[in-house]
Amino acid sequence: MPVSAKERAQAQLVLDNLPEAAAEPPRERWDDADVDEVDYLYRAGTILTHEQDVDRVVNTIRRAPDQVIDSVRVDGTSRVFSLKLPSTGLSVPEILDILDRDDQIGVGVATPDIVLYACPNICAAAEPIPVPADTDPVPPRGVNARACRPCRGVPRPECDGDGVFISILDTGLIENAAVGHPWLAGVNGTTDPVTGTGATAVIPYDTGHGTFVAGVARCMAPKASIYVERAFEFVGANFETNLVGPSILQHALGLDPDILEFTFCATTRKDLSLKTFDDVLETRIRYLKGLVVLAPAGNDGKRRPTWPAAYREVISVGALSANWRDRASFSNYGKWVDVYAPGEDLINAFPSGTYTCIEPPDQGQDRVFDKMAKWSGTSFSTPVVAGMIAARMSSTGENARQAADALLRLACHQAVPGLGAVLYPGQACCEADCCRR
Repeated sequence: MPVSAKERAQAQLVLDNLPEAAAEPPRERWDDADVDEVDYLYRAGTILTHEQDVDRVVNTIRRAPDQVIDSVRVDGTSRVFSLKLPSTGLSVPEILDILDRDDQIGVGVATPDIVLYACPNICAAAEPIPVPADTDPVPPRGVNARACRPCRGVPRPECDGDGVFISILDTGLIENAAVGHPWLAGVNGTTDPVTGTGATAVIPYDTGHGTFVAGVARCMAPKASIYVERAFEFVGANFETNLVGPSILQHALGLDPDILEFTFCATTRKDLSLKTFDDVLETRIRYLKGLVVLAPAGNDGKRRPTWPAAYREVISVGALSANWRDRASFSNYGKWVDVYAPGEDLINAFPSGTYTCIEPPDQGQDRVFDKMAKWSGTSFSTPVVAGMIAARMSSTGENARQAADALLRLACHQAVPGLGAVLYPGQACCEADCCRR
């Protein structure tokens, strides 16, 4: 069946606003009977390969002596090169198919420069919904600090994230975020802009996503230090080569976080991993002892893996439904998903102003927000888990890796048949053998 109206609108928005972005399959095929989804988005005219493979990839692609293929090392990586292809009339996927079939190259030696999204499934599971300004957050603030009894009668310091640093790669943080959102006091980040002020303010698509994510993490760990890195300039989307660069991922790592949270992901060509993130994980992150990396599983409602969540080194987080008993219908799933946490109908900080919906059936509808929103997606179940790890660290003295391992053990002890390991707010300082839900 053809690409759905919702996915079509989401993909079209990225293609119209992110320079050089292209889709596979291309837009002209979205109505074909044998096309039921946009497989992936990528940078047109560019492929990625490792340094040792550049020459043989270039020699295979080059069709005439006068064709020049520019190659340059990708900023933020040690071994990945970006190849700018000459105009041959072939798309990147068609060129990669040729390389895959070549005996001297093979599958996966060259890959596209994939577009990743701040809100998986190109955007969140649903667009944000206004709620009154005085609505309490869901999950509630400080739930981990007060909801679990001391294990074996041994008292512990507060389970509140004090002394823990979380770095979040997202859309940035709205200006004066703590005004009207006191739980965001002390949270820092690069600016996520709102156009205009007061009643005339216009909230661009995906603005407020990073603020909402930081708010969820702070509700889980009220005293954690948080920095929200602005990783996206256009509609919550960016190329992987841009994301790993000095001003985004490398800057975030340079802040020496305990917990690194990606709130983006994407499907890829042939479900292959991201070549740039392969390099950063292998050459940088693996040597940062104690660091924990988390990413959302995505909102396609499918078993298909998304990246970077599918990496073994990354904790992938799916979403529970609003009743906290079932998988949210939009959440991706499968053996590559490590844990599920609440991610449907969460309520938290959002900018004030008017937001115009882009998705059917509400496309073109204006929604007026006053500091708070209800929102759903695995992007929001991820900071639930990140905040729980931070809260546990402050109480137990464990590093992030140790705290995450303890919580994942608890999650496995209370796994839901047919779903998987689950965590609930309030369990950050619980132990599997004495504080089971």
